[in-house]
Amino acid sequence: MNTSKRQPLCQLPVSSLKGVGPSLAARLAVINIHTVQDLLFHLPLRYQDRTRLTPIGATRLGADVMLEGEVLSCEVSFGRRRSMLCRIKDGTGIITLRFFHFSAAQKNALQPGVKLRCYGEVRHGKTGFELYHPEYQFRSNDINSAIAEHLTPIYPATEGLQQVRLRSILQQALDLLQDRPEVNAHSTPIAQVDGDDLHDWIPAILRQQLRFVSLRKALLFLHRPPPDTAIELLEEGRHPAQQRLAFEELLSHRLCLRRLRLQAEQLQAPKLTARQKLPQAFLASLPFALTKAQLKVLQEITADLSTGKPMLRLLQGDVGSGKTVVAAMAALQAVENGFQAAIMAPTEILAEQHYLNFLQWLQPLGLSVGWLSGKLKGKKREEQMQILRDGSAHVVVGTHALFQEGVQFARLGLIIIDEQHRFGVHQRLALREKGASSQNIPHQLVMTATPIPRTLAMSAYADLDCSVIDELPPGRTPVNTVIVANTRRDEVIDRIHNACRKGSQVYWVCTLIEESEALQCQAAEVTAASLQQKLPDLQIALLHGRMKAADKTNIMAAFKRGEFQLLVATTVIEVGVDVPNASLMVIENPERLGLAQLHQLRGRVGRGSVASHCLLLYQNPLSEIGKQRLGIMRDSNDGFYIAERDLEIRGPGQVLGTQQTGLMSFRVADLIRDASLLEQVKFAAEVIQKDYPGHVGPLIQRWLGDRENYANV
Repeated sequence: MNTSKRQPLCQLPVSSLKGVGPSLAARLAVINIHTVQDLLFHLPLRYQDRTRLTPIGATRLGADVMLEGEVLSCEVSFGRRRSMLCRIKDGTGIITLRFFHFSAAQKNALQPGVKLRCYGEVRHGKTGFELYHPEYQFRSNDINSAIAEHLTPIYPATEGLQQVRLRSILQQALDLLQDRPEVNAHSTPIAQVDGDDLHDWIPAILRQQLRFVSLRKALLFLHRPPPDTAIELLEEGRHPAQQRLAFEELLSHRLCLRRLRLQAEQLQAPKLTARQKLPQAFLASLPFALTKAQLKVLQEITADLSTGKPMLRLLQGDVGSGKTVVAAMAALQAVENGFQAAIMAPTEILAEQHYLNFLQWLQPLGLSVGWLSGKLKGKKREEQMQILRDGSAHVVVGTHALFQEGVQFARLGLIIIDEQHRFGVHQRLALREKGASSQNIPHQLVMTATPIPRTLAMSAYADLDCSVIDELPPGRTPVNTVIVANTRRDEVIDRIHNACRKGSQVYWVCTLIEESEALQCQAAEVTAASLQQKLPDLQIALLHGRMKAADKTNIMAAFKRGEFQLLVATTVIEVGVDVPNASLMVIENPERLGLAQLHQLRGRVGRGSVASHCLLLYQNPLSEIGKQRLGIMRDSNDGFYIAERDLEIRGPGQVLGTQQTGLMSFRVADLIRDASLLEQVKFAAEVIQKDYPGHVGPLIQRWLGDRENYANV
């Protein structure tokens, strides 16, 4: 172990600890533990109190207890399920230990008169109070083994890695940490710092301001909490030692994103100066004037594009706020400067909607709009690839096909990504690389109609500037939302009939079933057939994700022209569908969807001047959380408020989309619980970047390691 005196804990391999051979090291690597520092930052999920013995007579149902007693009997019971029953007694009572998995050797060892110490949860069984599969150890008469001095930690583990083994090697790591002198790193470069310590990279001046304990004290406390520590506080993650580490983790994420931003700013982007000809001609062709919010956002984008530094801007706007028009204006600024613009959308139906809009807007201005999707094949695909290569396509719209191998642009100057949370980070990076030359990268405008709560935006998008369109165009009517039980289905069908007879159009949305697109499409087909039977005088269309792209486009166009009165669809209509005459929507089984997705769907109605309604047709019984969520939808049309509540209920991974969680999976921090830390995190990040630049790399490495690359978009 002499090497431990020379190597910093962040470099000391976990295999240097006693008992960690190649097999155990491989298991630890599965949970990203490679060094002693990794081990120290592998924090408990929860704790057990094994610091006090409970008399058997004082046990309570549901409590976790440590008992000590003498074996009275041990026998195998052959009921509905074979089990071994071991009855133990102390001076206050008798209790049964029940084992469903056991060996003959185990049974033979549990002879009457043997003394045991055991730990488990008190349950109600056939014999009264019982412990199911408790942990136990034998006690000999002559040795009075001490009970635990600290709360017992329970760690995240993996197959073949038992808690006892983890705790054993962690004790060695903690002893190493305790034996080493406490050194606070200052602005000395890491290579010159004496390596015999775990460095506290948050400067002492900041720790004093924030009243934080040192890193070493926080880690020692969390692995060995004293018996009088409130377990509830630890399990909620609100203990000061946990908050100290949560702060450092949030800080490392922010520093990582800011570093990526600074790296991007070292690169050049095309200098797209603001010119007037195309934008003015475009605005003159629109049947409406832009809102103040749209004009404000446009000024911010125009200024970004003019600098010659890469624009990295997030454009948030509620459903129907007019983001696409703003995107078109940005694209025109690129085109007027001799560059191409690419618009990428996550689904065929949304990409097609954008393509039709851009075609309608830009063709009259003499511009060529290209189209590329995965379903475009053969000669047509090659024609589109050619006009991208030779630059005759000024603007191109498409799906993820835009970043596939073989796609080349003549001069890509601007990338616009819609509903960005649907894309994995690698996909976005691949599209940026399409336009990158040695020191030149395209500008990026990232749009979402799923408002990202401020707490998330501060953490997940610290590398982006943020613009918000917080105003709806005049004439938009708020949608009235009603919650209806499925038992009133016939009333809902009557309401559809009345709405259609009065000239309105209706959506009926079938939601996801067991995460299966095939079943979802099948449900939509069955629903459409059933509604056609009950409403024989209506023209009913069906739309789902398994249909051919051309068929989907034709059905949507026919619905928009009014040829169908009722459209039965899956959630493929969530974004990008604009039919002003549709004023009623029924969403079946809304409890299956997140609030943001429900809000998106609801945004398909209320796009004209007619009063619009959304019926949430739920299935009984509805859980308490289900009632709460649907109540939020009923009470609010504000996408930002709904997104905040969605974040509270479902967590950041769900709101951002699972593909984004590479950067957002925190070990200690919780964005909801720790939102109050974010302002201080932002301040600390600025201080460290300015005054302690040598601390940035070690902090990022400690908490993110190789995951930093995933953020590089």
